[in-house]
Amino acid sequence: MASLLCNVYAGVSFGRPASSGAAAAKPRRMVAVRAEAINPDIRKTEDKVVDSVVVTELAKPLTAYCRCWRSGTFPLCDGSHVKHNKASGDNVGPLLLKKQ
Repeated sequence: MASLLCNVYAGVSFGRPASSGAAAAKPRRMVAVRAEAINPDIRKTEDKVVDSVVVTELAKPLTAYCRCWRSGTFPLCDGSHVKHNKASGDNVGPLLLKKQ
């Protein structure tokens, strides 16, 4: 794989010192994610790359799986690829599993 999917920078901030008699402050973790293309060269002529697979044994008639790694319901797609595509100029879309 030529490029990293996302870059994550994590730092720890300890806040103000605890006053006498008070419990020590818990460290806070700060994470910044930089938007960059996940799909650098696959089917870039399409507005959004979406693939469908037909499966005979599924509980639901249609299930969308995330391929942008931004979904709050990962591994299921929640539409986060729309915001990701606007921020990065990418065209990634979900993988759709369809019941036969």
